[in-house]
Amino acid sequence: MDSIHSHQSADLLMMIRPASFRKNEETAVNNGYQQDAASGEDTVELARREFDGLVDTLRAEDISVAVYEDDAEADTPDAVFPNNWVSFHADGRVGLYPMFAVNRRRERREELIHRLAADHGRDMEEWVDFTEFESHDVFLEGTGSLILDRPGGVVYASIGPRTDAQAAEQFADTFDMELEAFTAYQTSGDRQAPIYHTNVMLAIGTDWAVVCDEIVTDDVERRALLDRLAGSGKAVVRITAEQVNGFAGNVLEVLNRKGERLIAMSSAAHASFTEAQRATLASCARLVHAPIPTIEKLGGGSVRCMLAEVFLPKAQD
Repeated sequence: MDSIHSHQSADLLMMIRPASFRKNEETAVNNGYQQDAASGEDTVELARREFDGLVDTLRAEDISVAVYEDDAEADTPDAVFPNNWVSFHADGRVGLYPMFAVNRRRERREELIHRLAADHGRDMEEWVDFTEFESHDVFLEGTGSLILDRPGGVVYASIGPRTDAQAAEQFADTFDMELEAFTAYQTSGDRQAPIYHTNVMLAIGTDWAVVCDEIVTDDVERRALLDRLAGSGKAVVRITAEQVNGFAGNVLEVLNRKGERLIAMSSAAHASFTEAQRATLASCARLVHAPIPTIEKLGGGSVRCMLAEVFLPKAQD
């Protein structure tokens, strides 16, 4: 079971190089972080350049990155964010998730997962398919919705239109984890609504956590969340709603080939942290960042969303 797996960070990342990137009109209805492109911008070319730069930055740190091309025929503007449709687990299970936007459901490519396993010598034992929830208009968008403390056996979820409480509970039961549910709010203009993904306001590493607890407005839920994080023994970095807007919450711990832990983030996220916060995080793992302004502006997601962590076990010879 993942809950007894000793690693919080993966030694292999899957990334999807965009072919149809643009502001996705189907997700913008409840993602307050998406903005319009400037007129005349070649958004696909800009996104590809940023994507390639991030891949180069990660590989320069000796991080294993498996890059696959987006299916240009599928017209999937958010394919650059694969963590929403798939998760990989240390017991060989692969999770598939119900997606809010109809055009995002086309991102799910089982043949790509088989190719990944073959390319990188990983064992895939079983599909865990939650996509049936879509027929009931119920959604759970992978590790966008669910923040997994794998060694601790806890899954954190901010309940909202893309993160259903019952579906999150089913995930927790299936993977033998304990659910810590709450509701966090994003403010867009004068409108406040449940945040679209947990992973923009919460990130968890081996020895650290980043959380924006001020947007969890229920006192009981906020205290339970902070107590749970503090009880895990991690250094907790509390960020503001403004820092969430800078994607400081959308960061991810990864392992390189030397077994060193790093925290991957965008340059915007890196700049959003205070010097003291960066120092706290850097005392736990080395910080690595790259600029992805077009992807953040139009896609409303950042580096963590672009990285699908592969925990599948290595195939036995």
